[in-house]
Amino acid sequence: MTTQLTAPANPVLRVAPAAPADAAAYFRASLVFHADVSDVASALAVEGDPGFVVLDSRSTASWDQGHVPGAVHLPTALIVEQAEQLLDKSVPVVTYCWGPGCNGATRAALALAELGFQVKEMLGGFEYWVREGFAFETWEGGEKRAADPLTAPVDSEDCGC
Repeated sequence: MTTQLTAPANPVLRVAPAAPADAAAYFRASLVFHADVSDVASALAVEGDPGFVVLDSRSTASWDQGHVPGAVHLPTALIVEQAEQLLDKSVPVVTYCWGPGCNGATRAALALAELGFQVKEMLGGFEYWVREGFAFETWEGGEKRAADPLTAPVDSEDCGC
């Protein structure tokens, strides 16, 4: 008896894509829960009330190192104790932490949702805020770095996505 070896299936299609209606529901749900750095920056750049508040859920030392201008500072560990004094439940909250390797913004969003706040998580966190070239504040004042060409367009305000 001989055993015939077959090539492994295409790793992308080893598990078939979802049906279009299921995919649409999944991606719609993702947008309900997430906002990207560029969209948050764009909304904050428009004069007037953006309709949400940005919340930095990191430690004070991290906040001092750099944060999104206008963000509210509320470390995740203090959300249950202080959120209702600092935030309005009628205003959606967009949480962020360090970056994609950190789930602090997710934990903060969960804590806020459990308290009855409308919440989204900012994908990329503070890392991508800085890498995309948006201004930020430190304990010493404002700062801005050049956009990383691997994360943001070099010659355009908009990535077109």
